[in-house]
Amino acid sequence: MSETTATQLPQIHPIPEGLAERAALLGGPEGTLTDEQIRGFVAEQLATADLDGKSVCLILPDGTRNVPLPKVLPAIHEALAGRAASVTVLIALGTHAAMSPGAIDVLLGATERGAAATYPGWTVVNHAWDDPAQIADLGEISAARIAELTGGLLTDVPMRVQINRLVVESDVNLVVGPVFPHEVVGFSGGNKYFFPGCSVHDVIDISHWVGALITASRIIGTLGITPVRQLIDAASDLISSEKLCFTMDVAAGGAELGAIAFGDPQAAWAAMARISAQTHITYVERPYRRIVALVPEMYDDIWTGAKGFYKSEPVCADGGEVVIYAPHITEVAAMHPGLRDIGYHNIEYFTKQWDRFKDHPWGELAHSTHVTGLGTYDPETGEEKQRVRRSFATSIPQEVCEAYNVPYVDPASLDIEALRNDPETLVIDHAGEVLFRLAEERQSL
Repeated sequence: MSETTATQLPQIHPIPEGLAERAALLGGPEGTLTDEQIRGFVAEQLATADLDGKSVCLILPDGTRNVPLPKVLPAIHEALAGRAASVTVLIALGTHAAMSPGAIDVLLGATERGAAATYPGWTVVNHAWDDPAQIADLGEISAARIAELTGGLLTDVPMRVQINRLVVESDVNLVVGPVFPHEVVGFSGGNKYFFPGCSVHDVIDISHWVGALITASRIIGTLGITPVRQLIDAASDLISSEKLCFTMDVAAGGAELGAIAFGDPQAAWAAMARISAQTHITYVERPYRRIVALVPEMYDDIWTGAKGFYKSEPVCADGGEVVIYAPHITEVAAMHPGLRDIGYHNIEYFTKQWDRFKDHPWGELAHSTHVTGLGTYDPETGEEKQRVRRSFATSIPQEVCEAYNVPYVDPASLDIEALRNDPETLVIDHAGEVLFRLAEERQSL
């Protein structure tokens, strides 16, 4: 690992001139789109796409992304019917747990008849990130190139680029997904659905660790081409098949769309990131001593529900507390048991003991820091200090929380309505969708 420290922020490049304009765009930061507008836009864009006789891999987010896919998918199904030779729907899990058939039906808006009857001719599969037979190897990005892309954060680590075989073997990849502020890449969407959405540990670990070195507090909601965005764009360049993308801005509540864009993944992402920066960042005038993040049930563990922390931590006062309130959550991360071995700590805790932790999966190290925030660690004394306290008010037992180095709060002890009336407390409903920032950090668009 480079000697670069987490306090040194590599350059964030502005979105290149004309990139967003390459995408077709409908809607904006104000208002919502009608179903008729969405259907017409999808039909118009796909009508001129080179899809006849082609095998199509339709890449979708999993159930941890709040997006009304049923507003878009029927129009895509109609546009591809009789044209595409085959359509395989690939759910971009990253390393999340596979979705059940019932959960997939809910995601696709197919609960009445099931996915097969609602979208005849489509085959729906989960990304099999843990099955080597389903993974294709696209080669390696050299350590020197990684150093260049990350601004020197990593100098001696090459990156093996591997991805779901369906992405490589299909003639056309069509990504459909929302754009939100993101703790690793700045803003999600676009090529991120390939890496890490359809990839495996090497790209996931390296990209997430680079984001952790910059720190989630600094990178989340940063509009521009971040080092991690450069990494995933470079990896995506190795995919030889055609790449198309619908990006969406999800209106508050998750049931409506405010905008939709279409083009290549980079252009469609750029067009929507500019809008998301206006709709999914809430600026407040002052920090709060206590934040209670009410995490919705779509997040069923801390691995996914942690968004409630890192999307609110930027507006927590020094020495304050962020409470992840999610009585429905019963476990930390079933798919990542290695977290129990390291617990939750700040970035210095790992970088200043690198020989101890360097062989642990970097994606888990990154997640640990995301749920801790900024802080310091003194290797001479072993003292770790956090900028803010973060607590779990969940159904995870107290002794388990303590084993992860996290304070426990009994959910029943919190009077949410009373806390709403406390001027020093910010209660966030549906935490995890909107990023909170201080007004002094407002970006120019």
